[in-house]
Amino acid sequence: MLELTIEEPDRLVKVAHALSTHTRIGIIKLLLTKPNVNIIEIAEELNIPVSTAATNVKVLEEAELILTELQPASRGAMKVCSRNFDDVRMILNPIAFYQNTSKLIEVEMPIGHFIDFDIQPTCGMASATGMLFAEDEPDNFYHPDSRTAEIIWLRKGWIEYRFPKKLPSGARVTSLEFSLELCSEAPNYNNDWPSEITVWINDAEVGSWISPGDFGDHRGKLNPSWWNDSSTQHGLLKTWAVDAARSTVDSERCSATKLADLRLEEKPYITFRIGLKPDAKHHGGMNLFGRQFGDYPQGIIMRMQYE
Repeated sequence: MLELTIEEPDRLVKVAHALSTHTRIGIIKLLLTKPNVNIIEIAEELNIPVSTAATNVKVLEEAELILTELQPASRGAMKVCSRNFDDVRMILNPIAFYQNTSKLIEVEMPIGHFIDFDIQPTCGMASATGMLFAEDEPDNFYHPDSRTAEIIWLRKGWIEYRFPKKLPSGARVTSLEFSLELCSEAPNYNNDWPSEITVWINDAEVGSWISPGDFGDHRGKLNPSWWNDSSTQHGLLKTWAVDAARSTVDSERCSATKLADLRLEEKPYITFRIGLKPDAKHHGGMNLFGRQFGDYPQGIIMRMQYE
């Protein structure tokens, strides 16, 4: 669910504008029944020109109401679209709403605040002001300056974070999700460079997603001016979620792992590990983006719903 308040006027206006035409509503409705369609298919389904479909998809994407990713096609790559939210809630009176607010805990973790790793070259990291260390030296990840990283890349291995699990007395977690921007890791960049990226929560394997490439089709909206145009530019915003019945990636089932398998009651924290399995079908590395790189101004966000 996307929750907006009148205290966020710029984002509220952007989302309201994105929902203000029948065409864009039609696209969102189409993605409810067909979760992964390309722009040509959208144009055919809605009986509109491809250029019109592309323009409206861009508006929805900029409002973060839909997600897009490039996938290999017979000629180059095609943009495939999927829904990002099932619900949008606009709170115009935050004071009145306060008493009825959802039981949701949200924590954002900077990508440099990892607690463990097992990384092999190619690897490296940069902050908003420059490269942090020489590339391809995993021992540098132990340096305290790594906490300022805003982009991290690795060809093999994994990186792990620890999130606080602070719940009201007697509360029970009903769902858990993690969202972050990421892509594959290729020399410079390569939009057609698949990589199977896996997430573990509390050591339980939650599921994998195949990143279609290491993206350089446009300059990352947040990238600092010193970052080279020939390097990785942006990723895709992906969400892994676990509830009482299953695990999903962007609302599509990815495994049978459920909340009970995470043994959340055993520790006062939750570990989140992301990386490449040695036996992965596609071993194309990984880039992680923080608040000041890529297209999305966020680190790794954990959302924990409870009752």
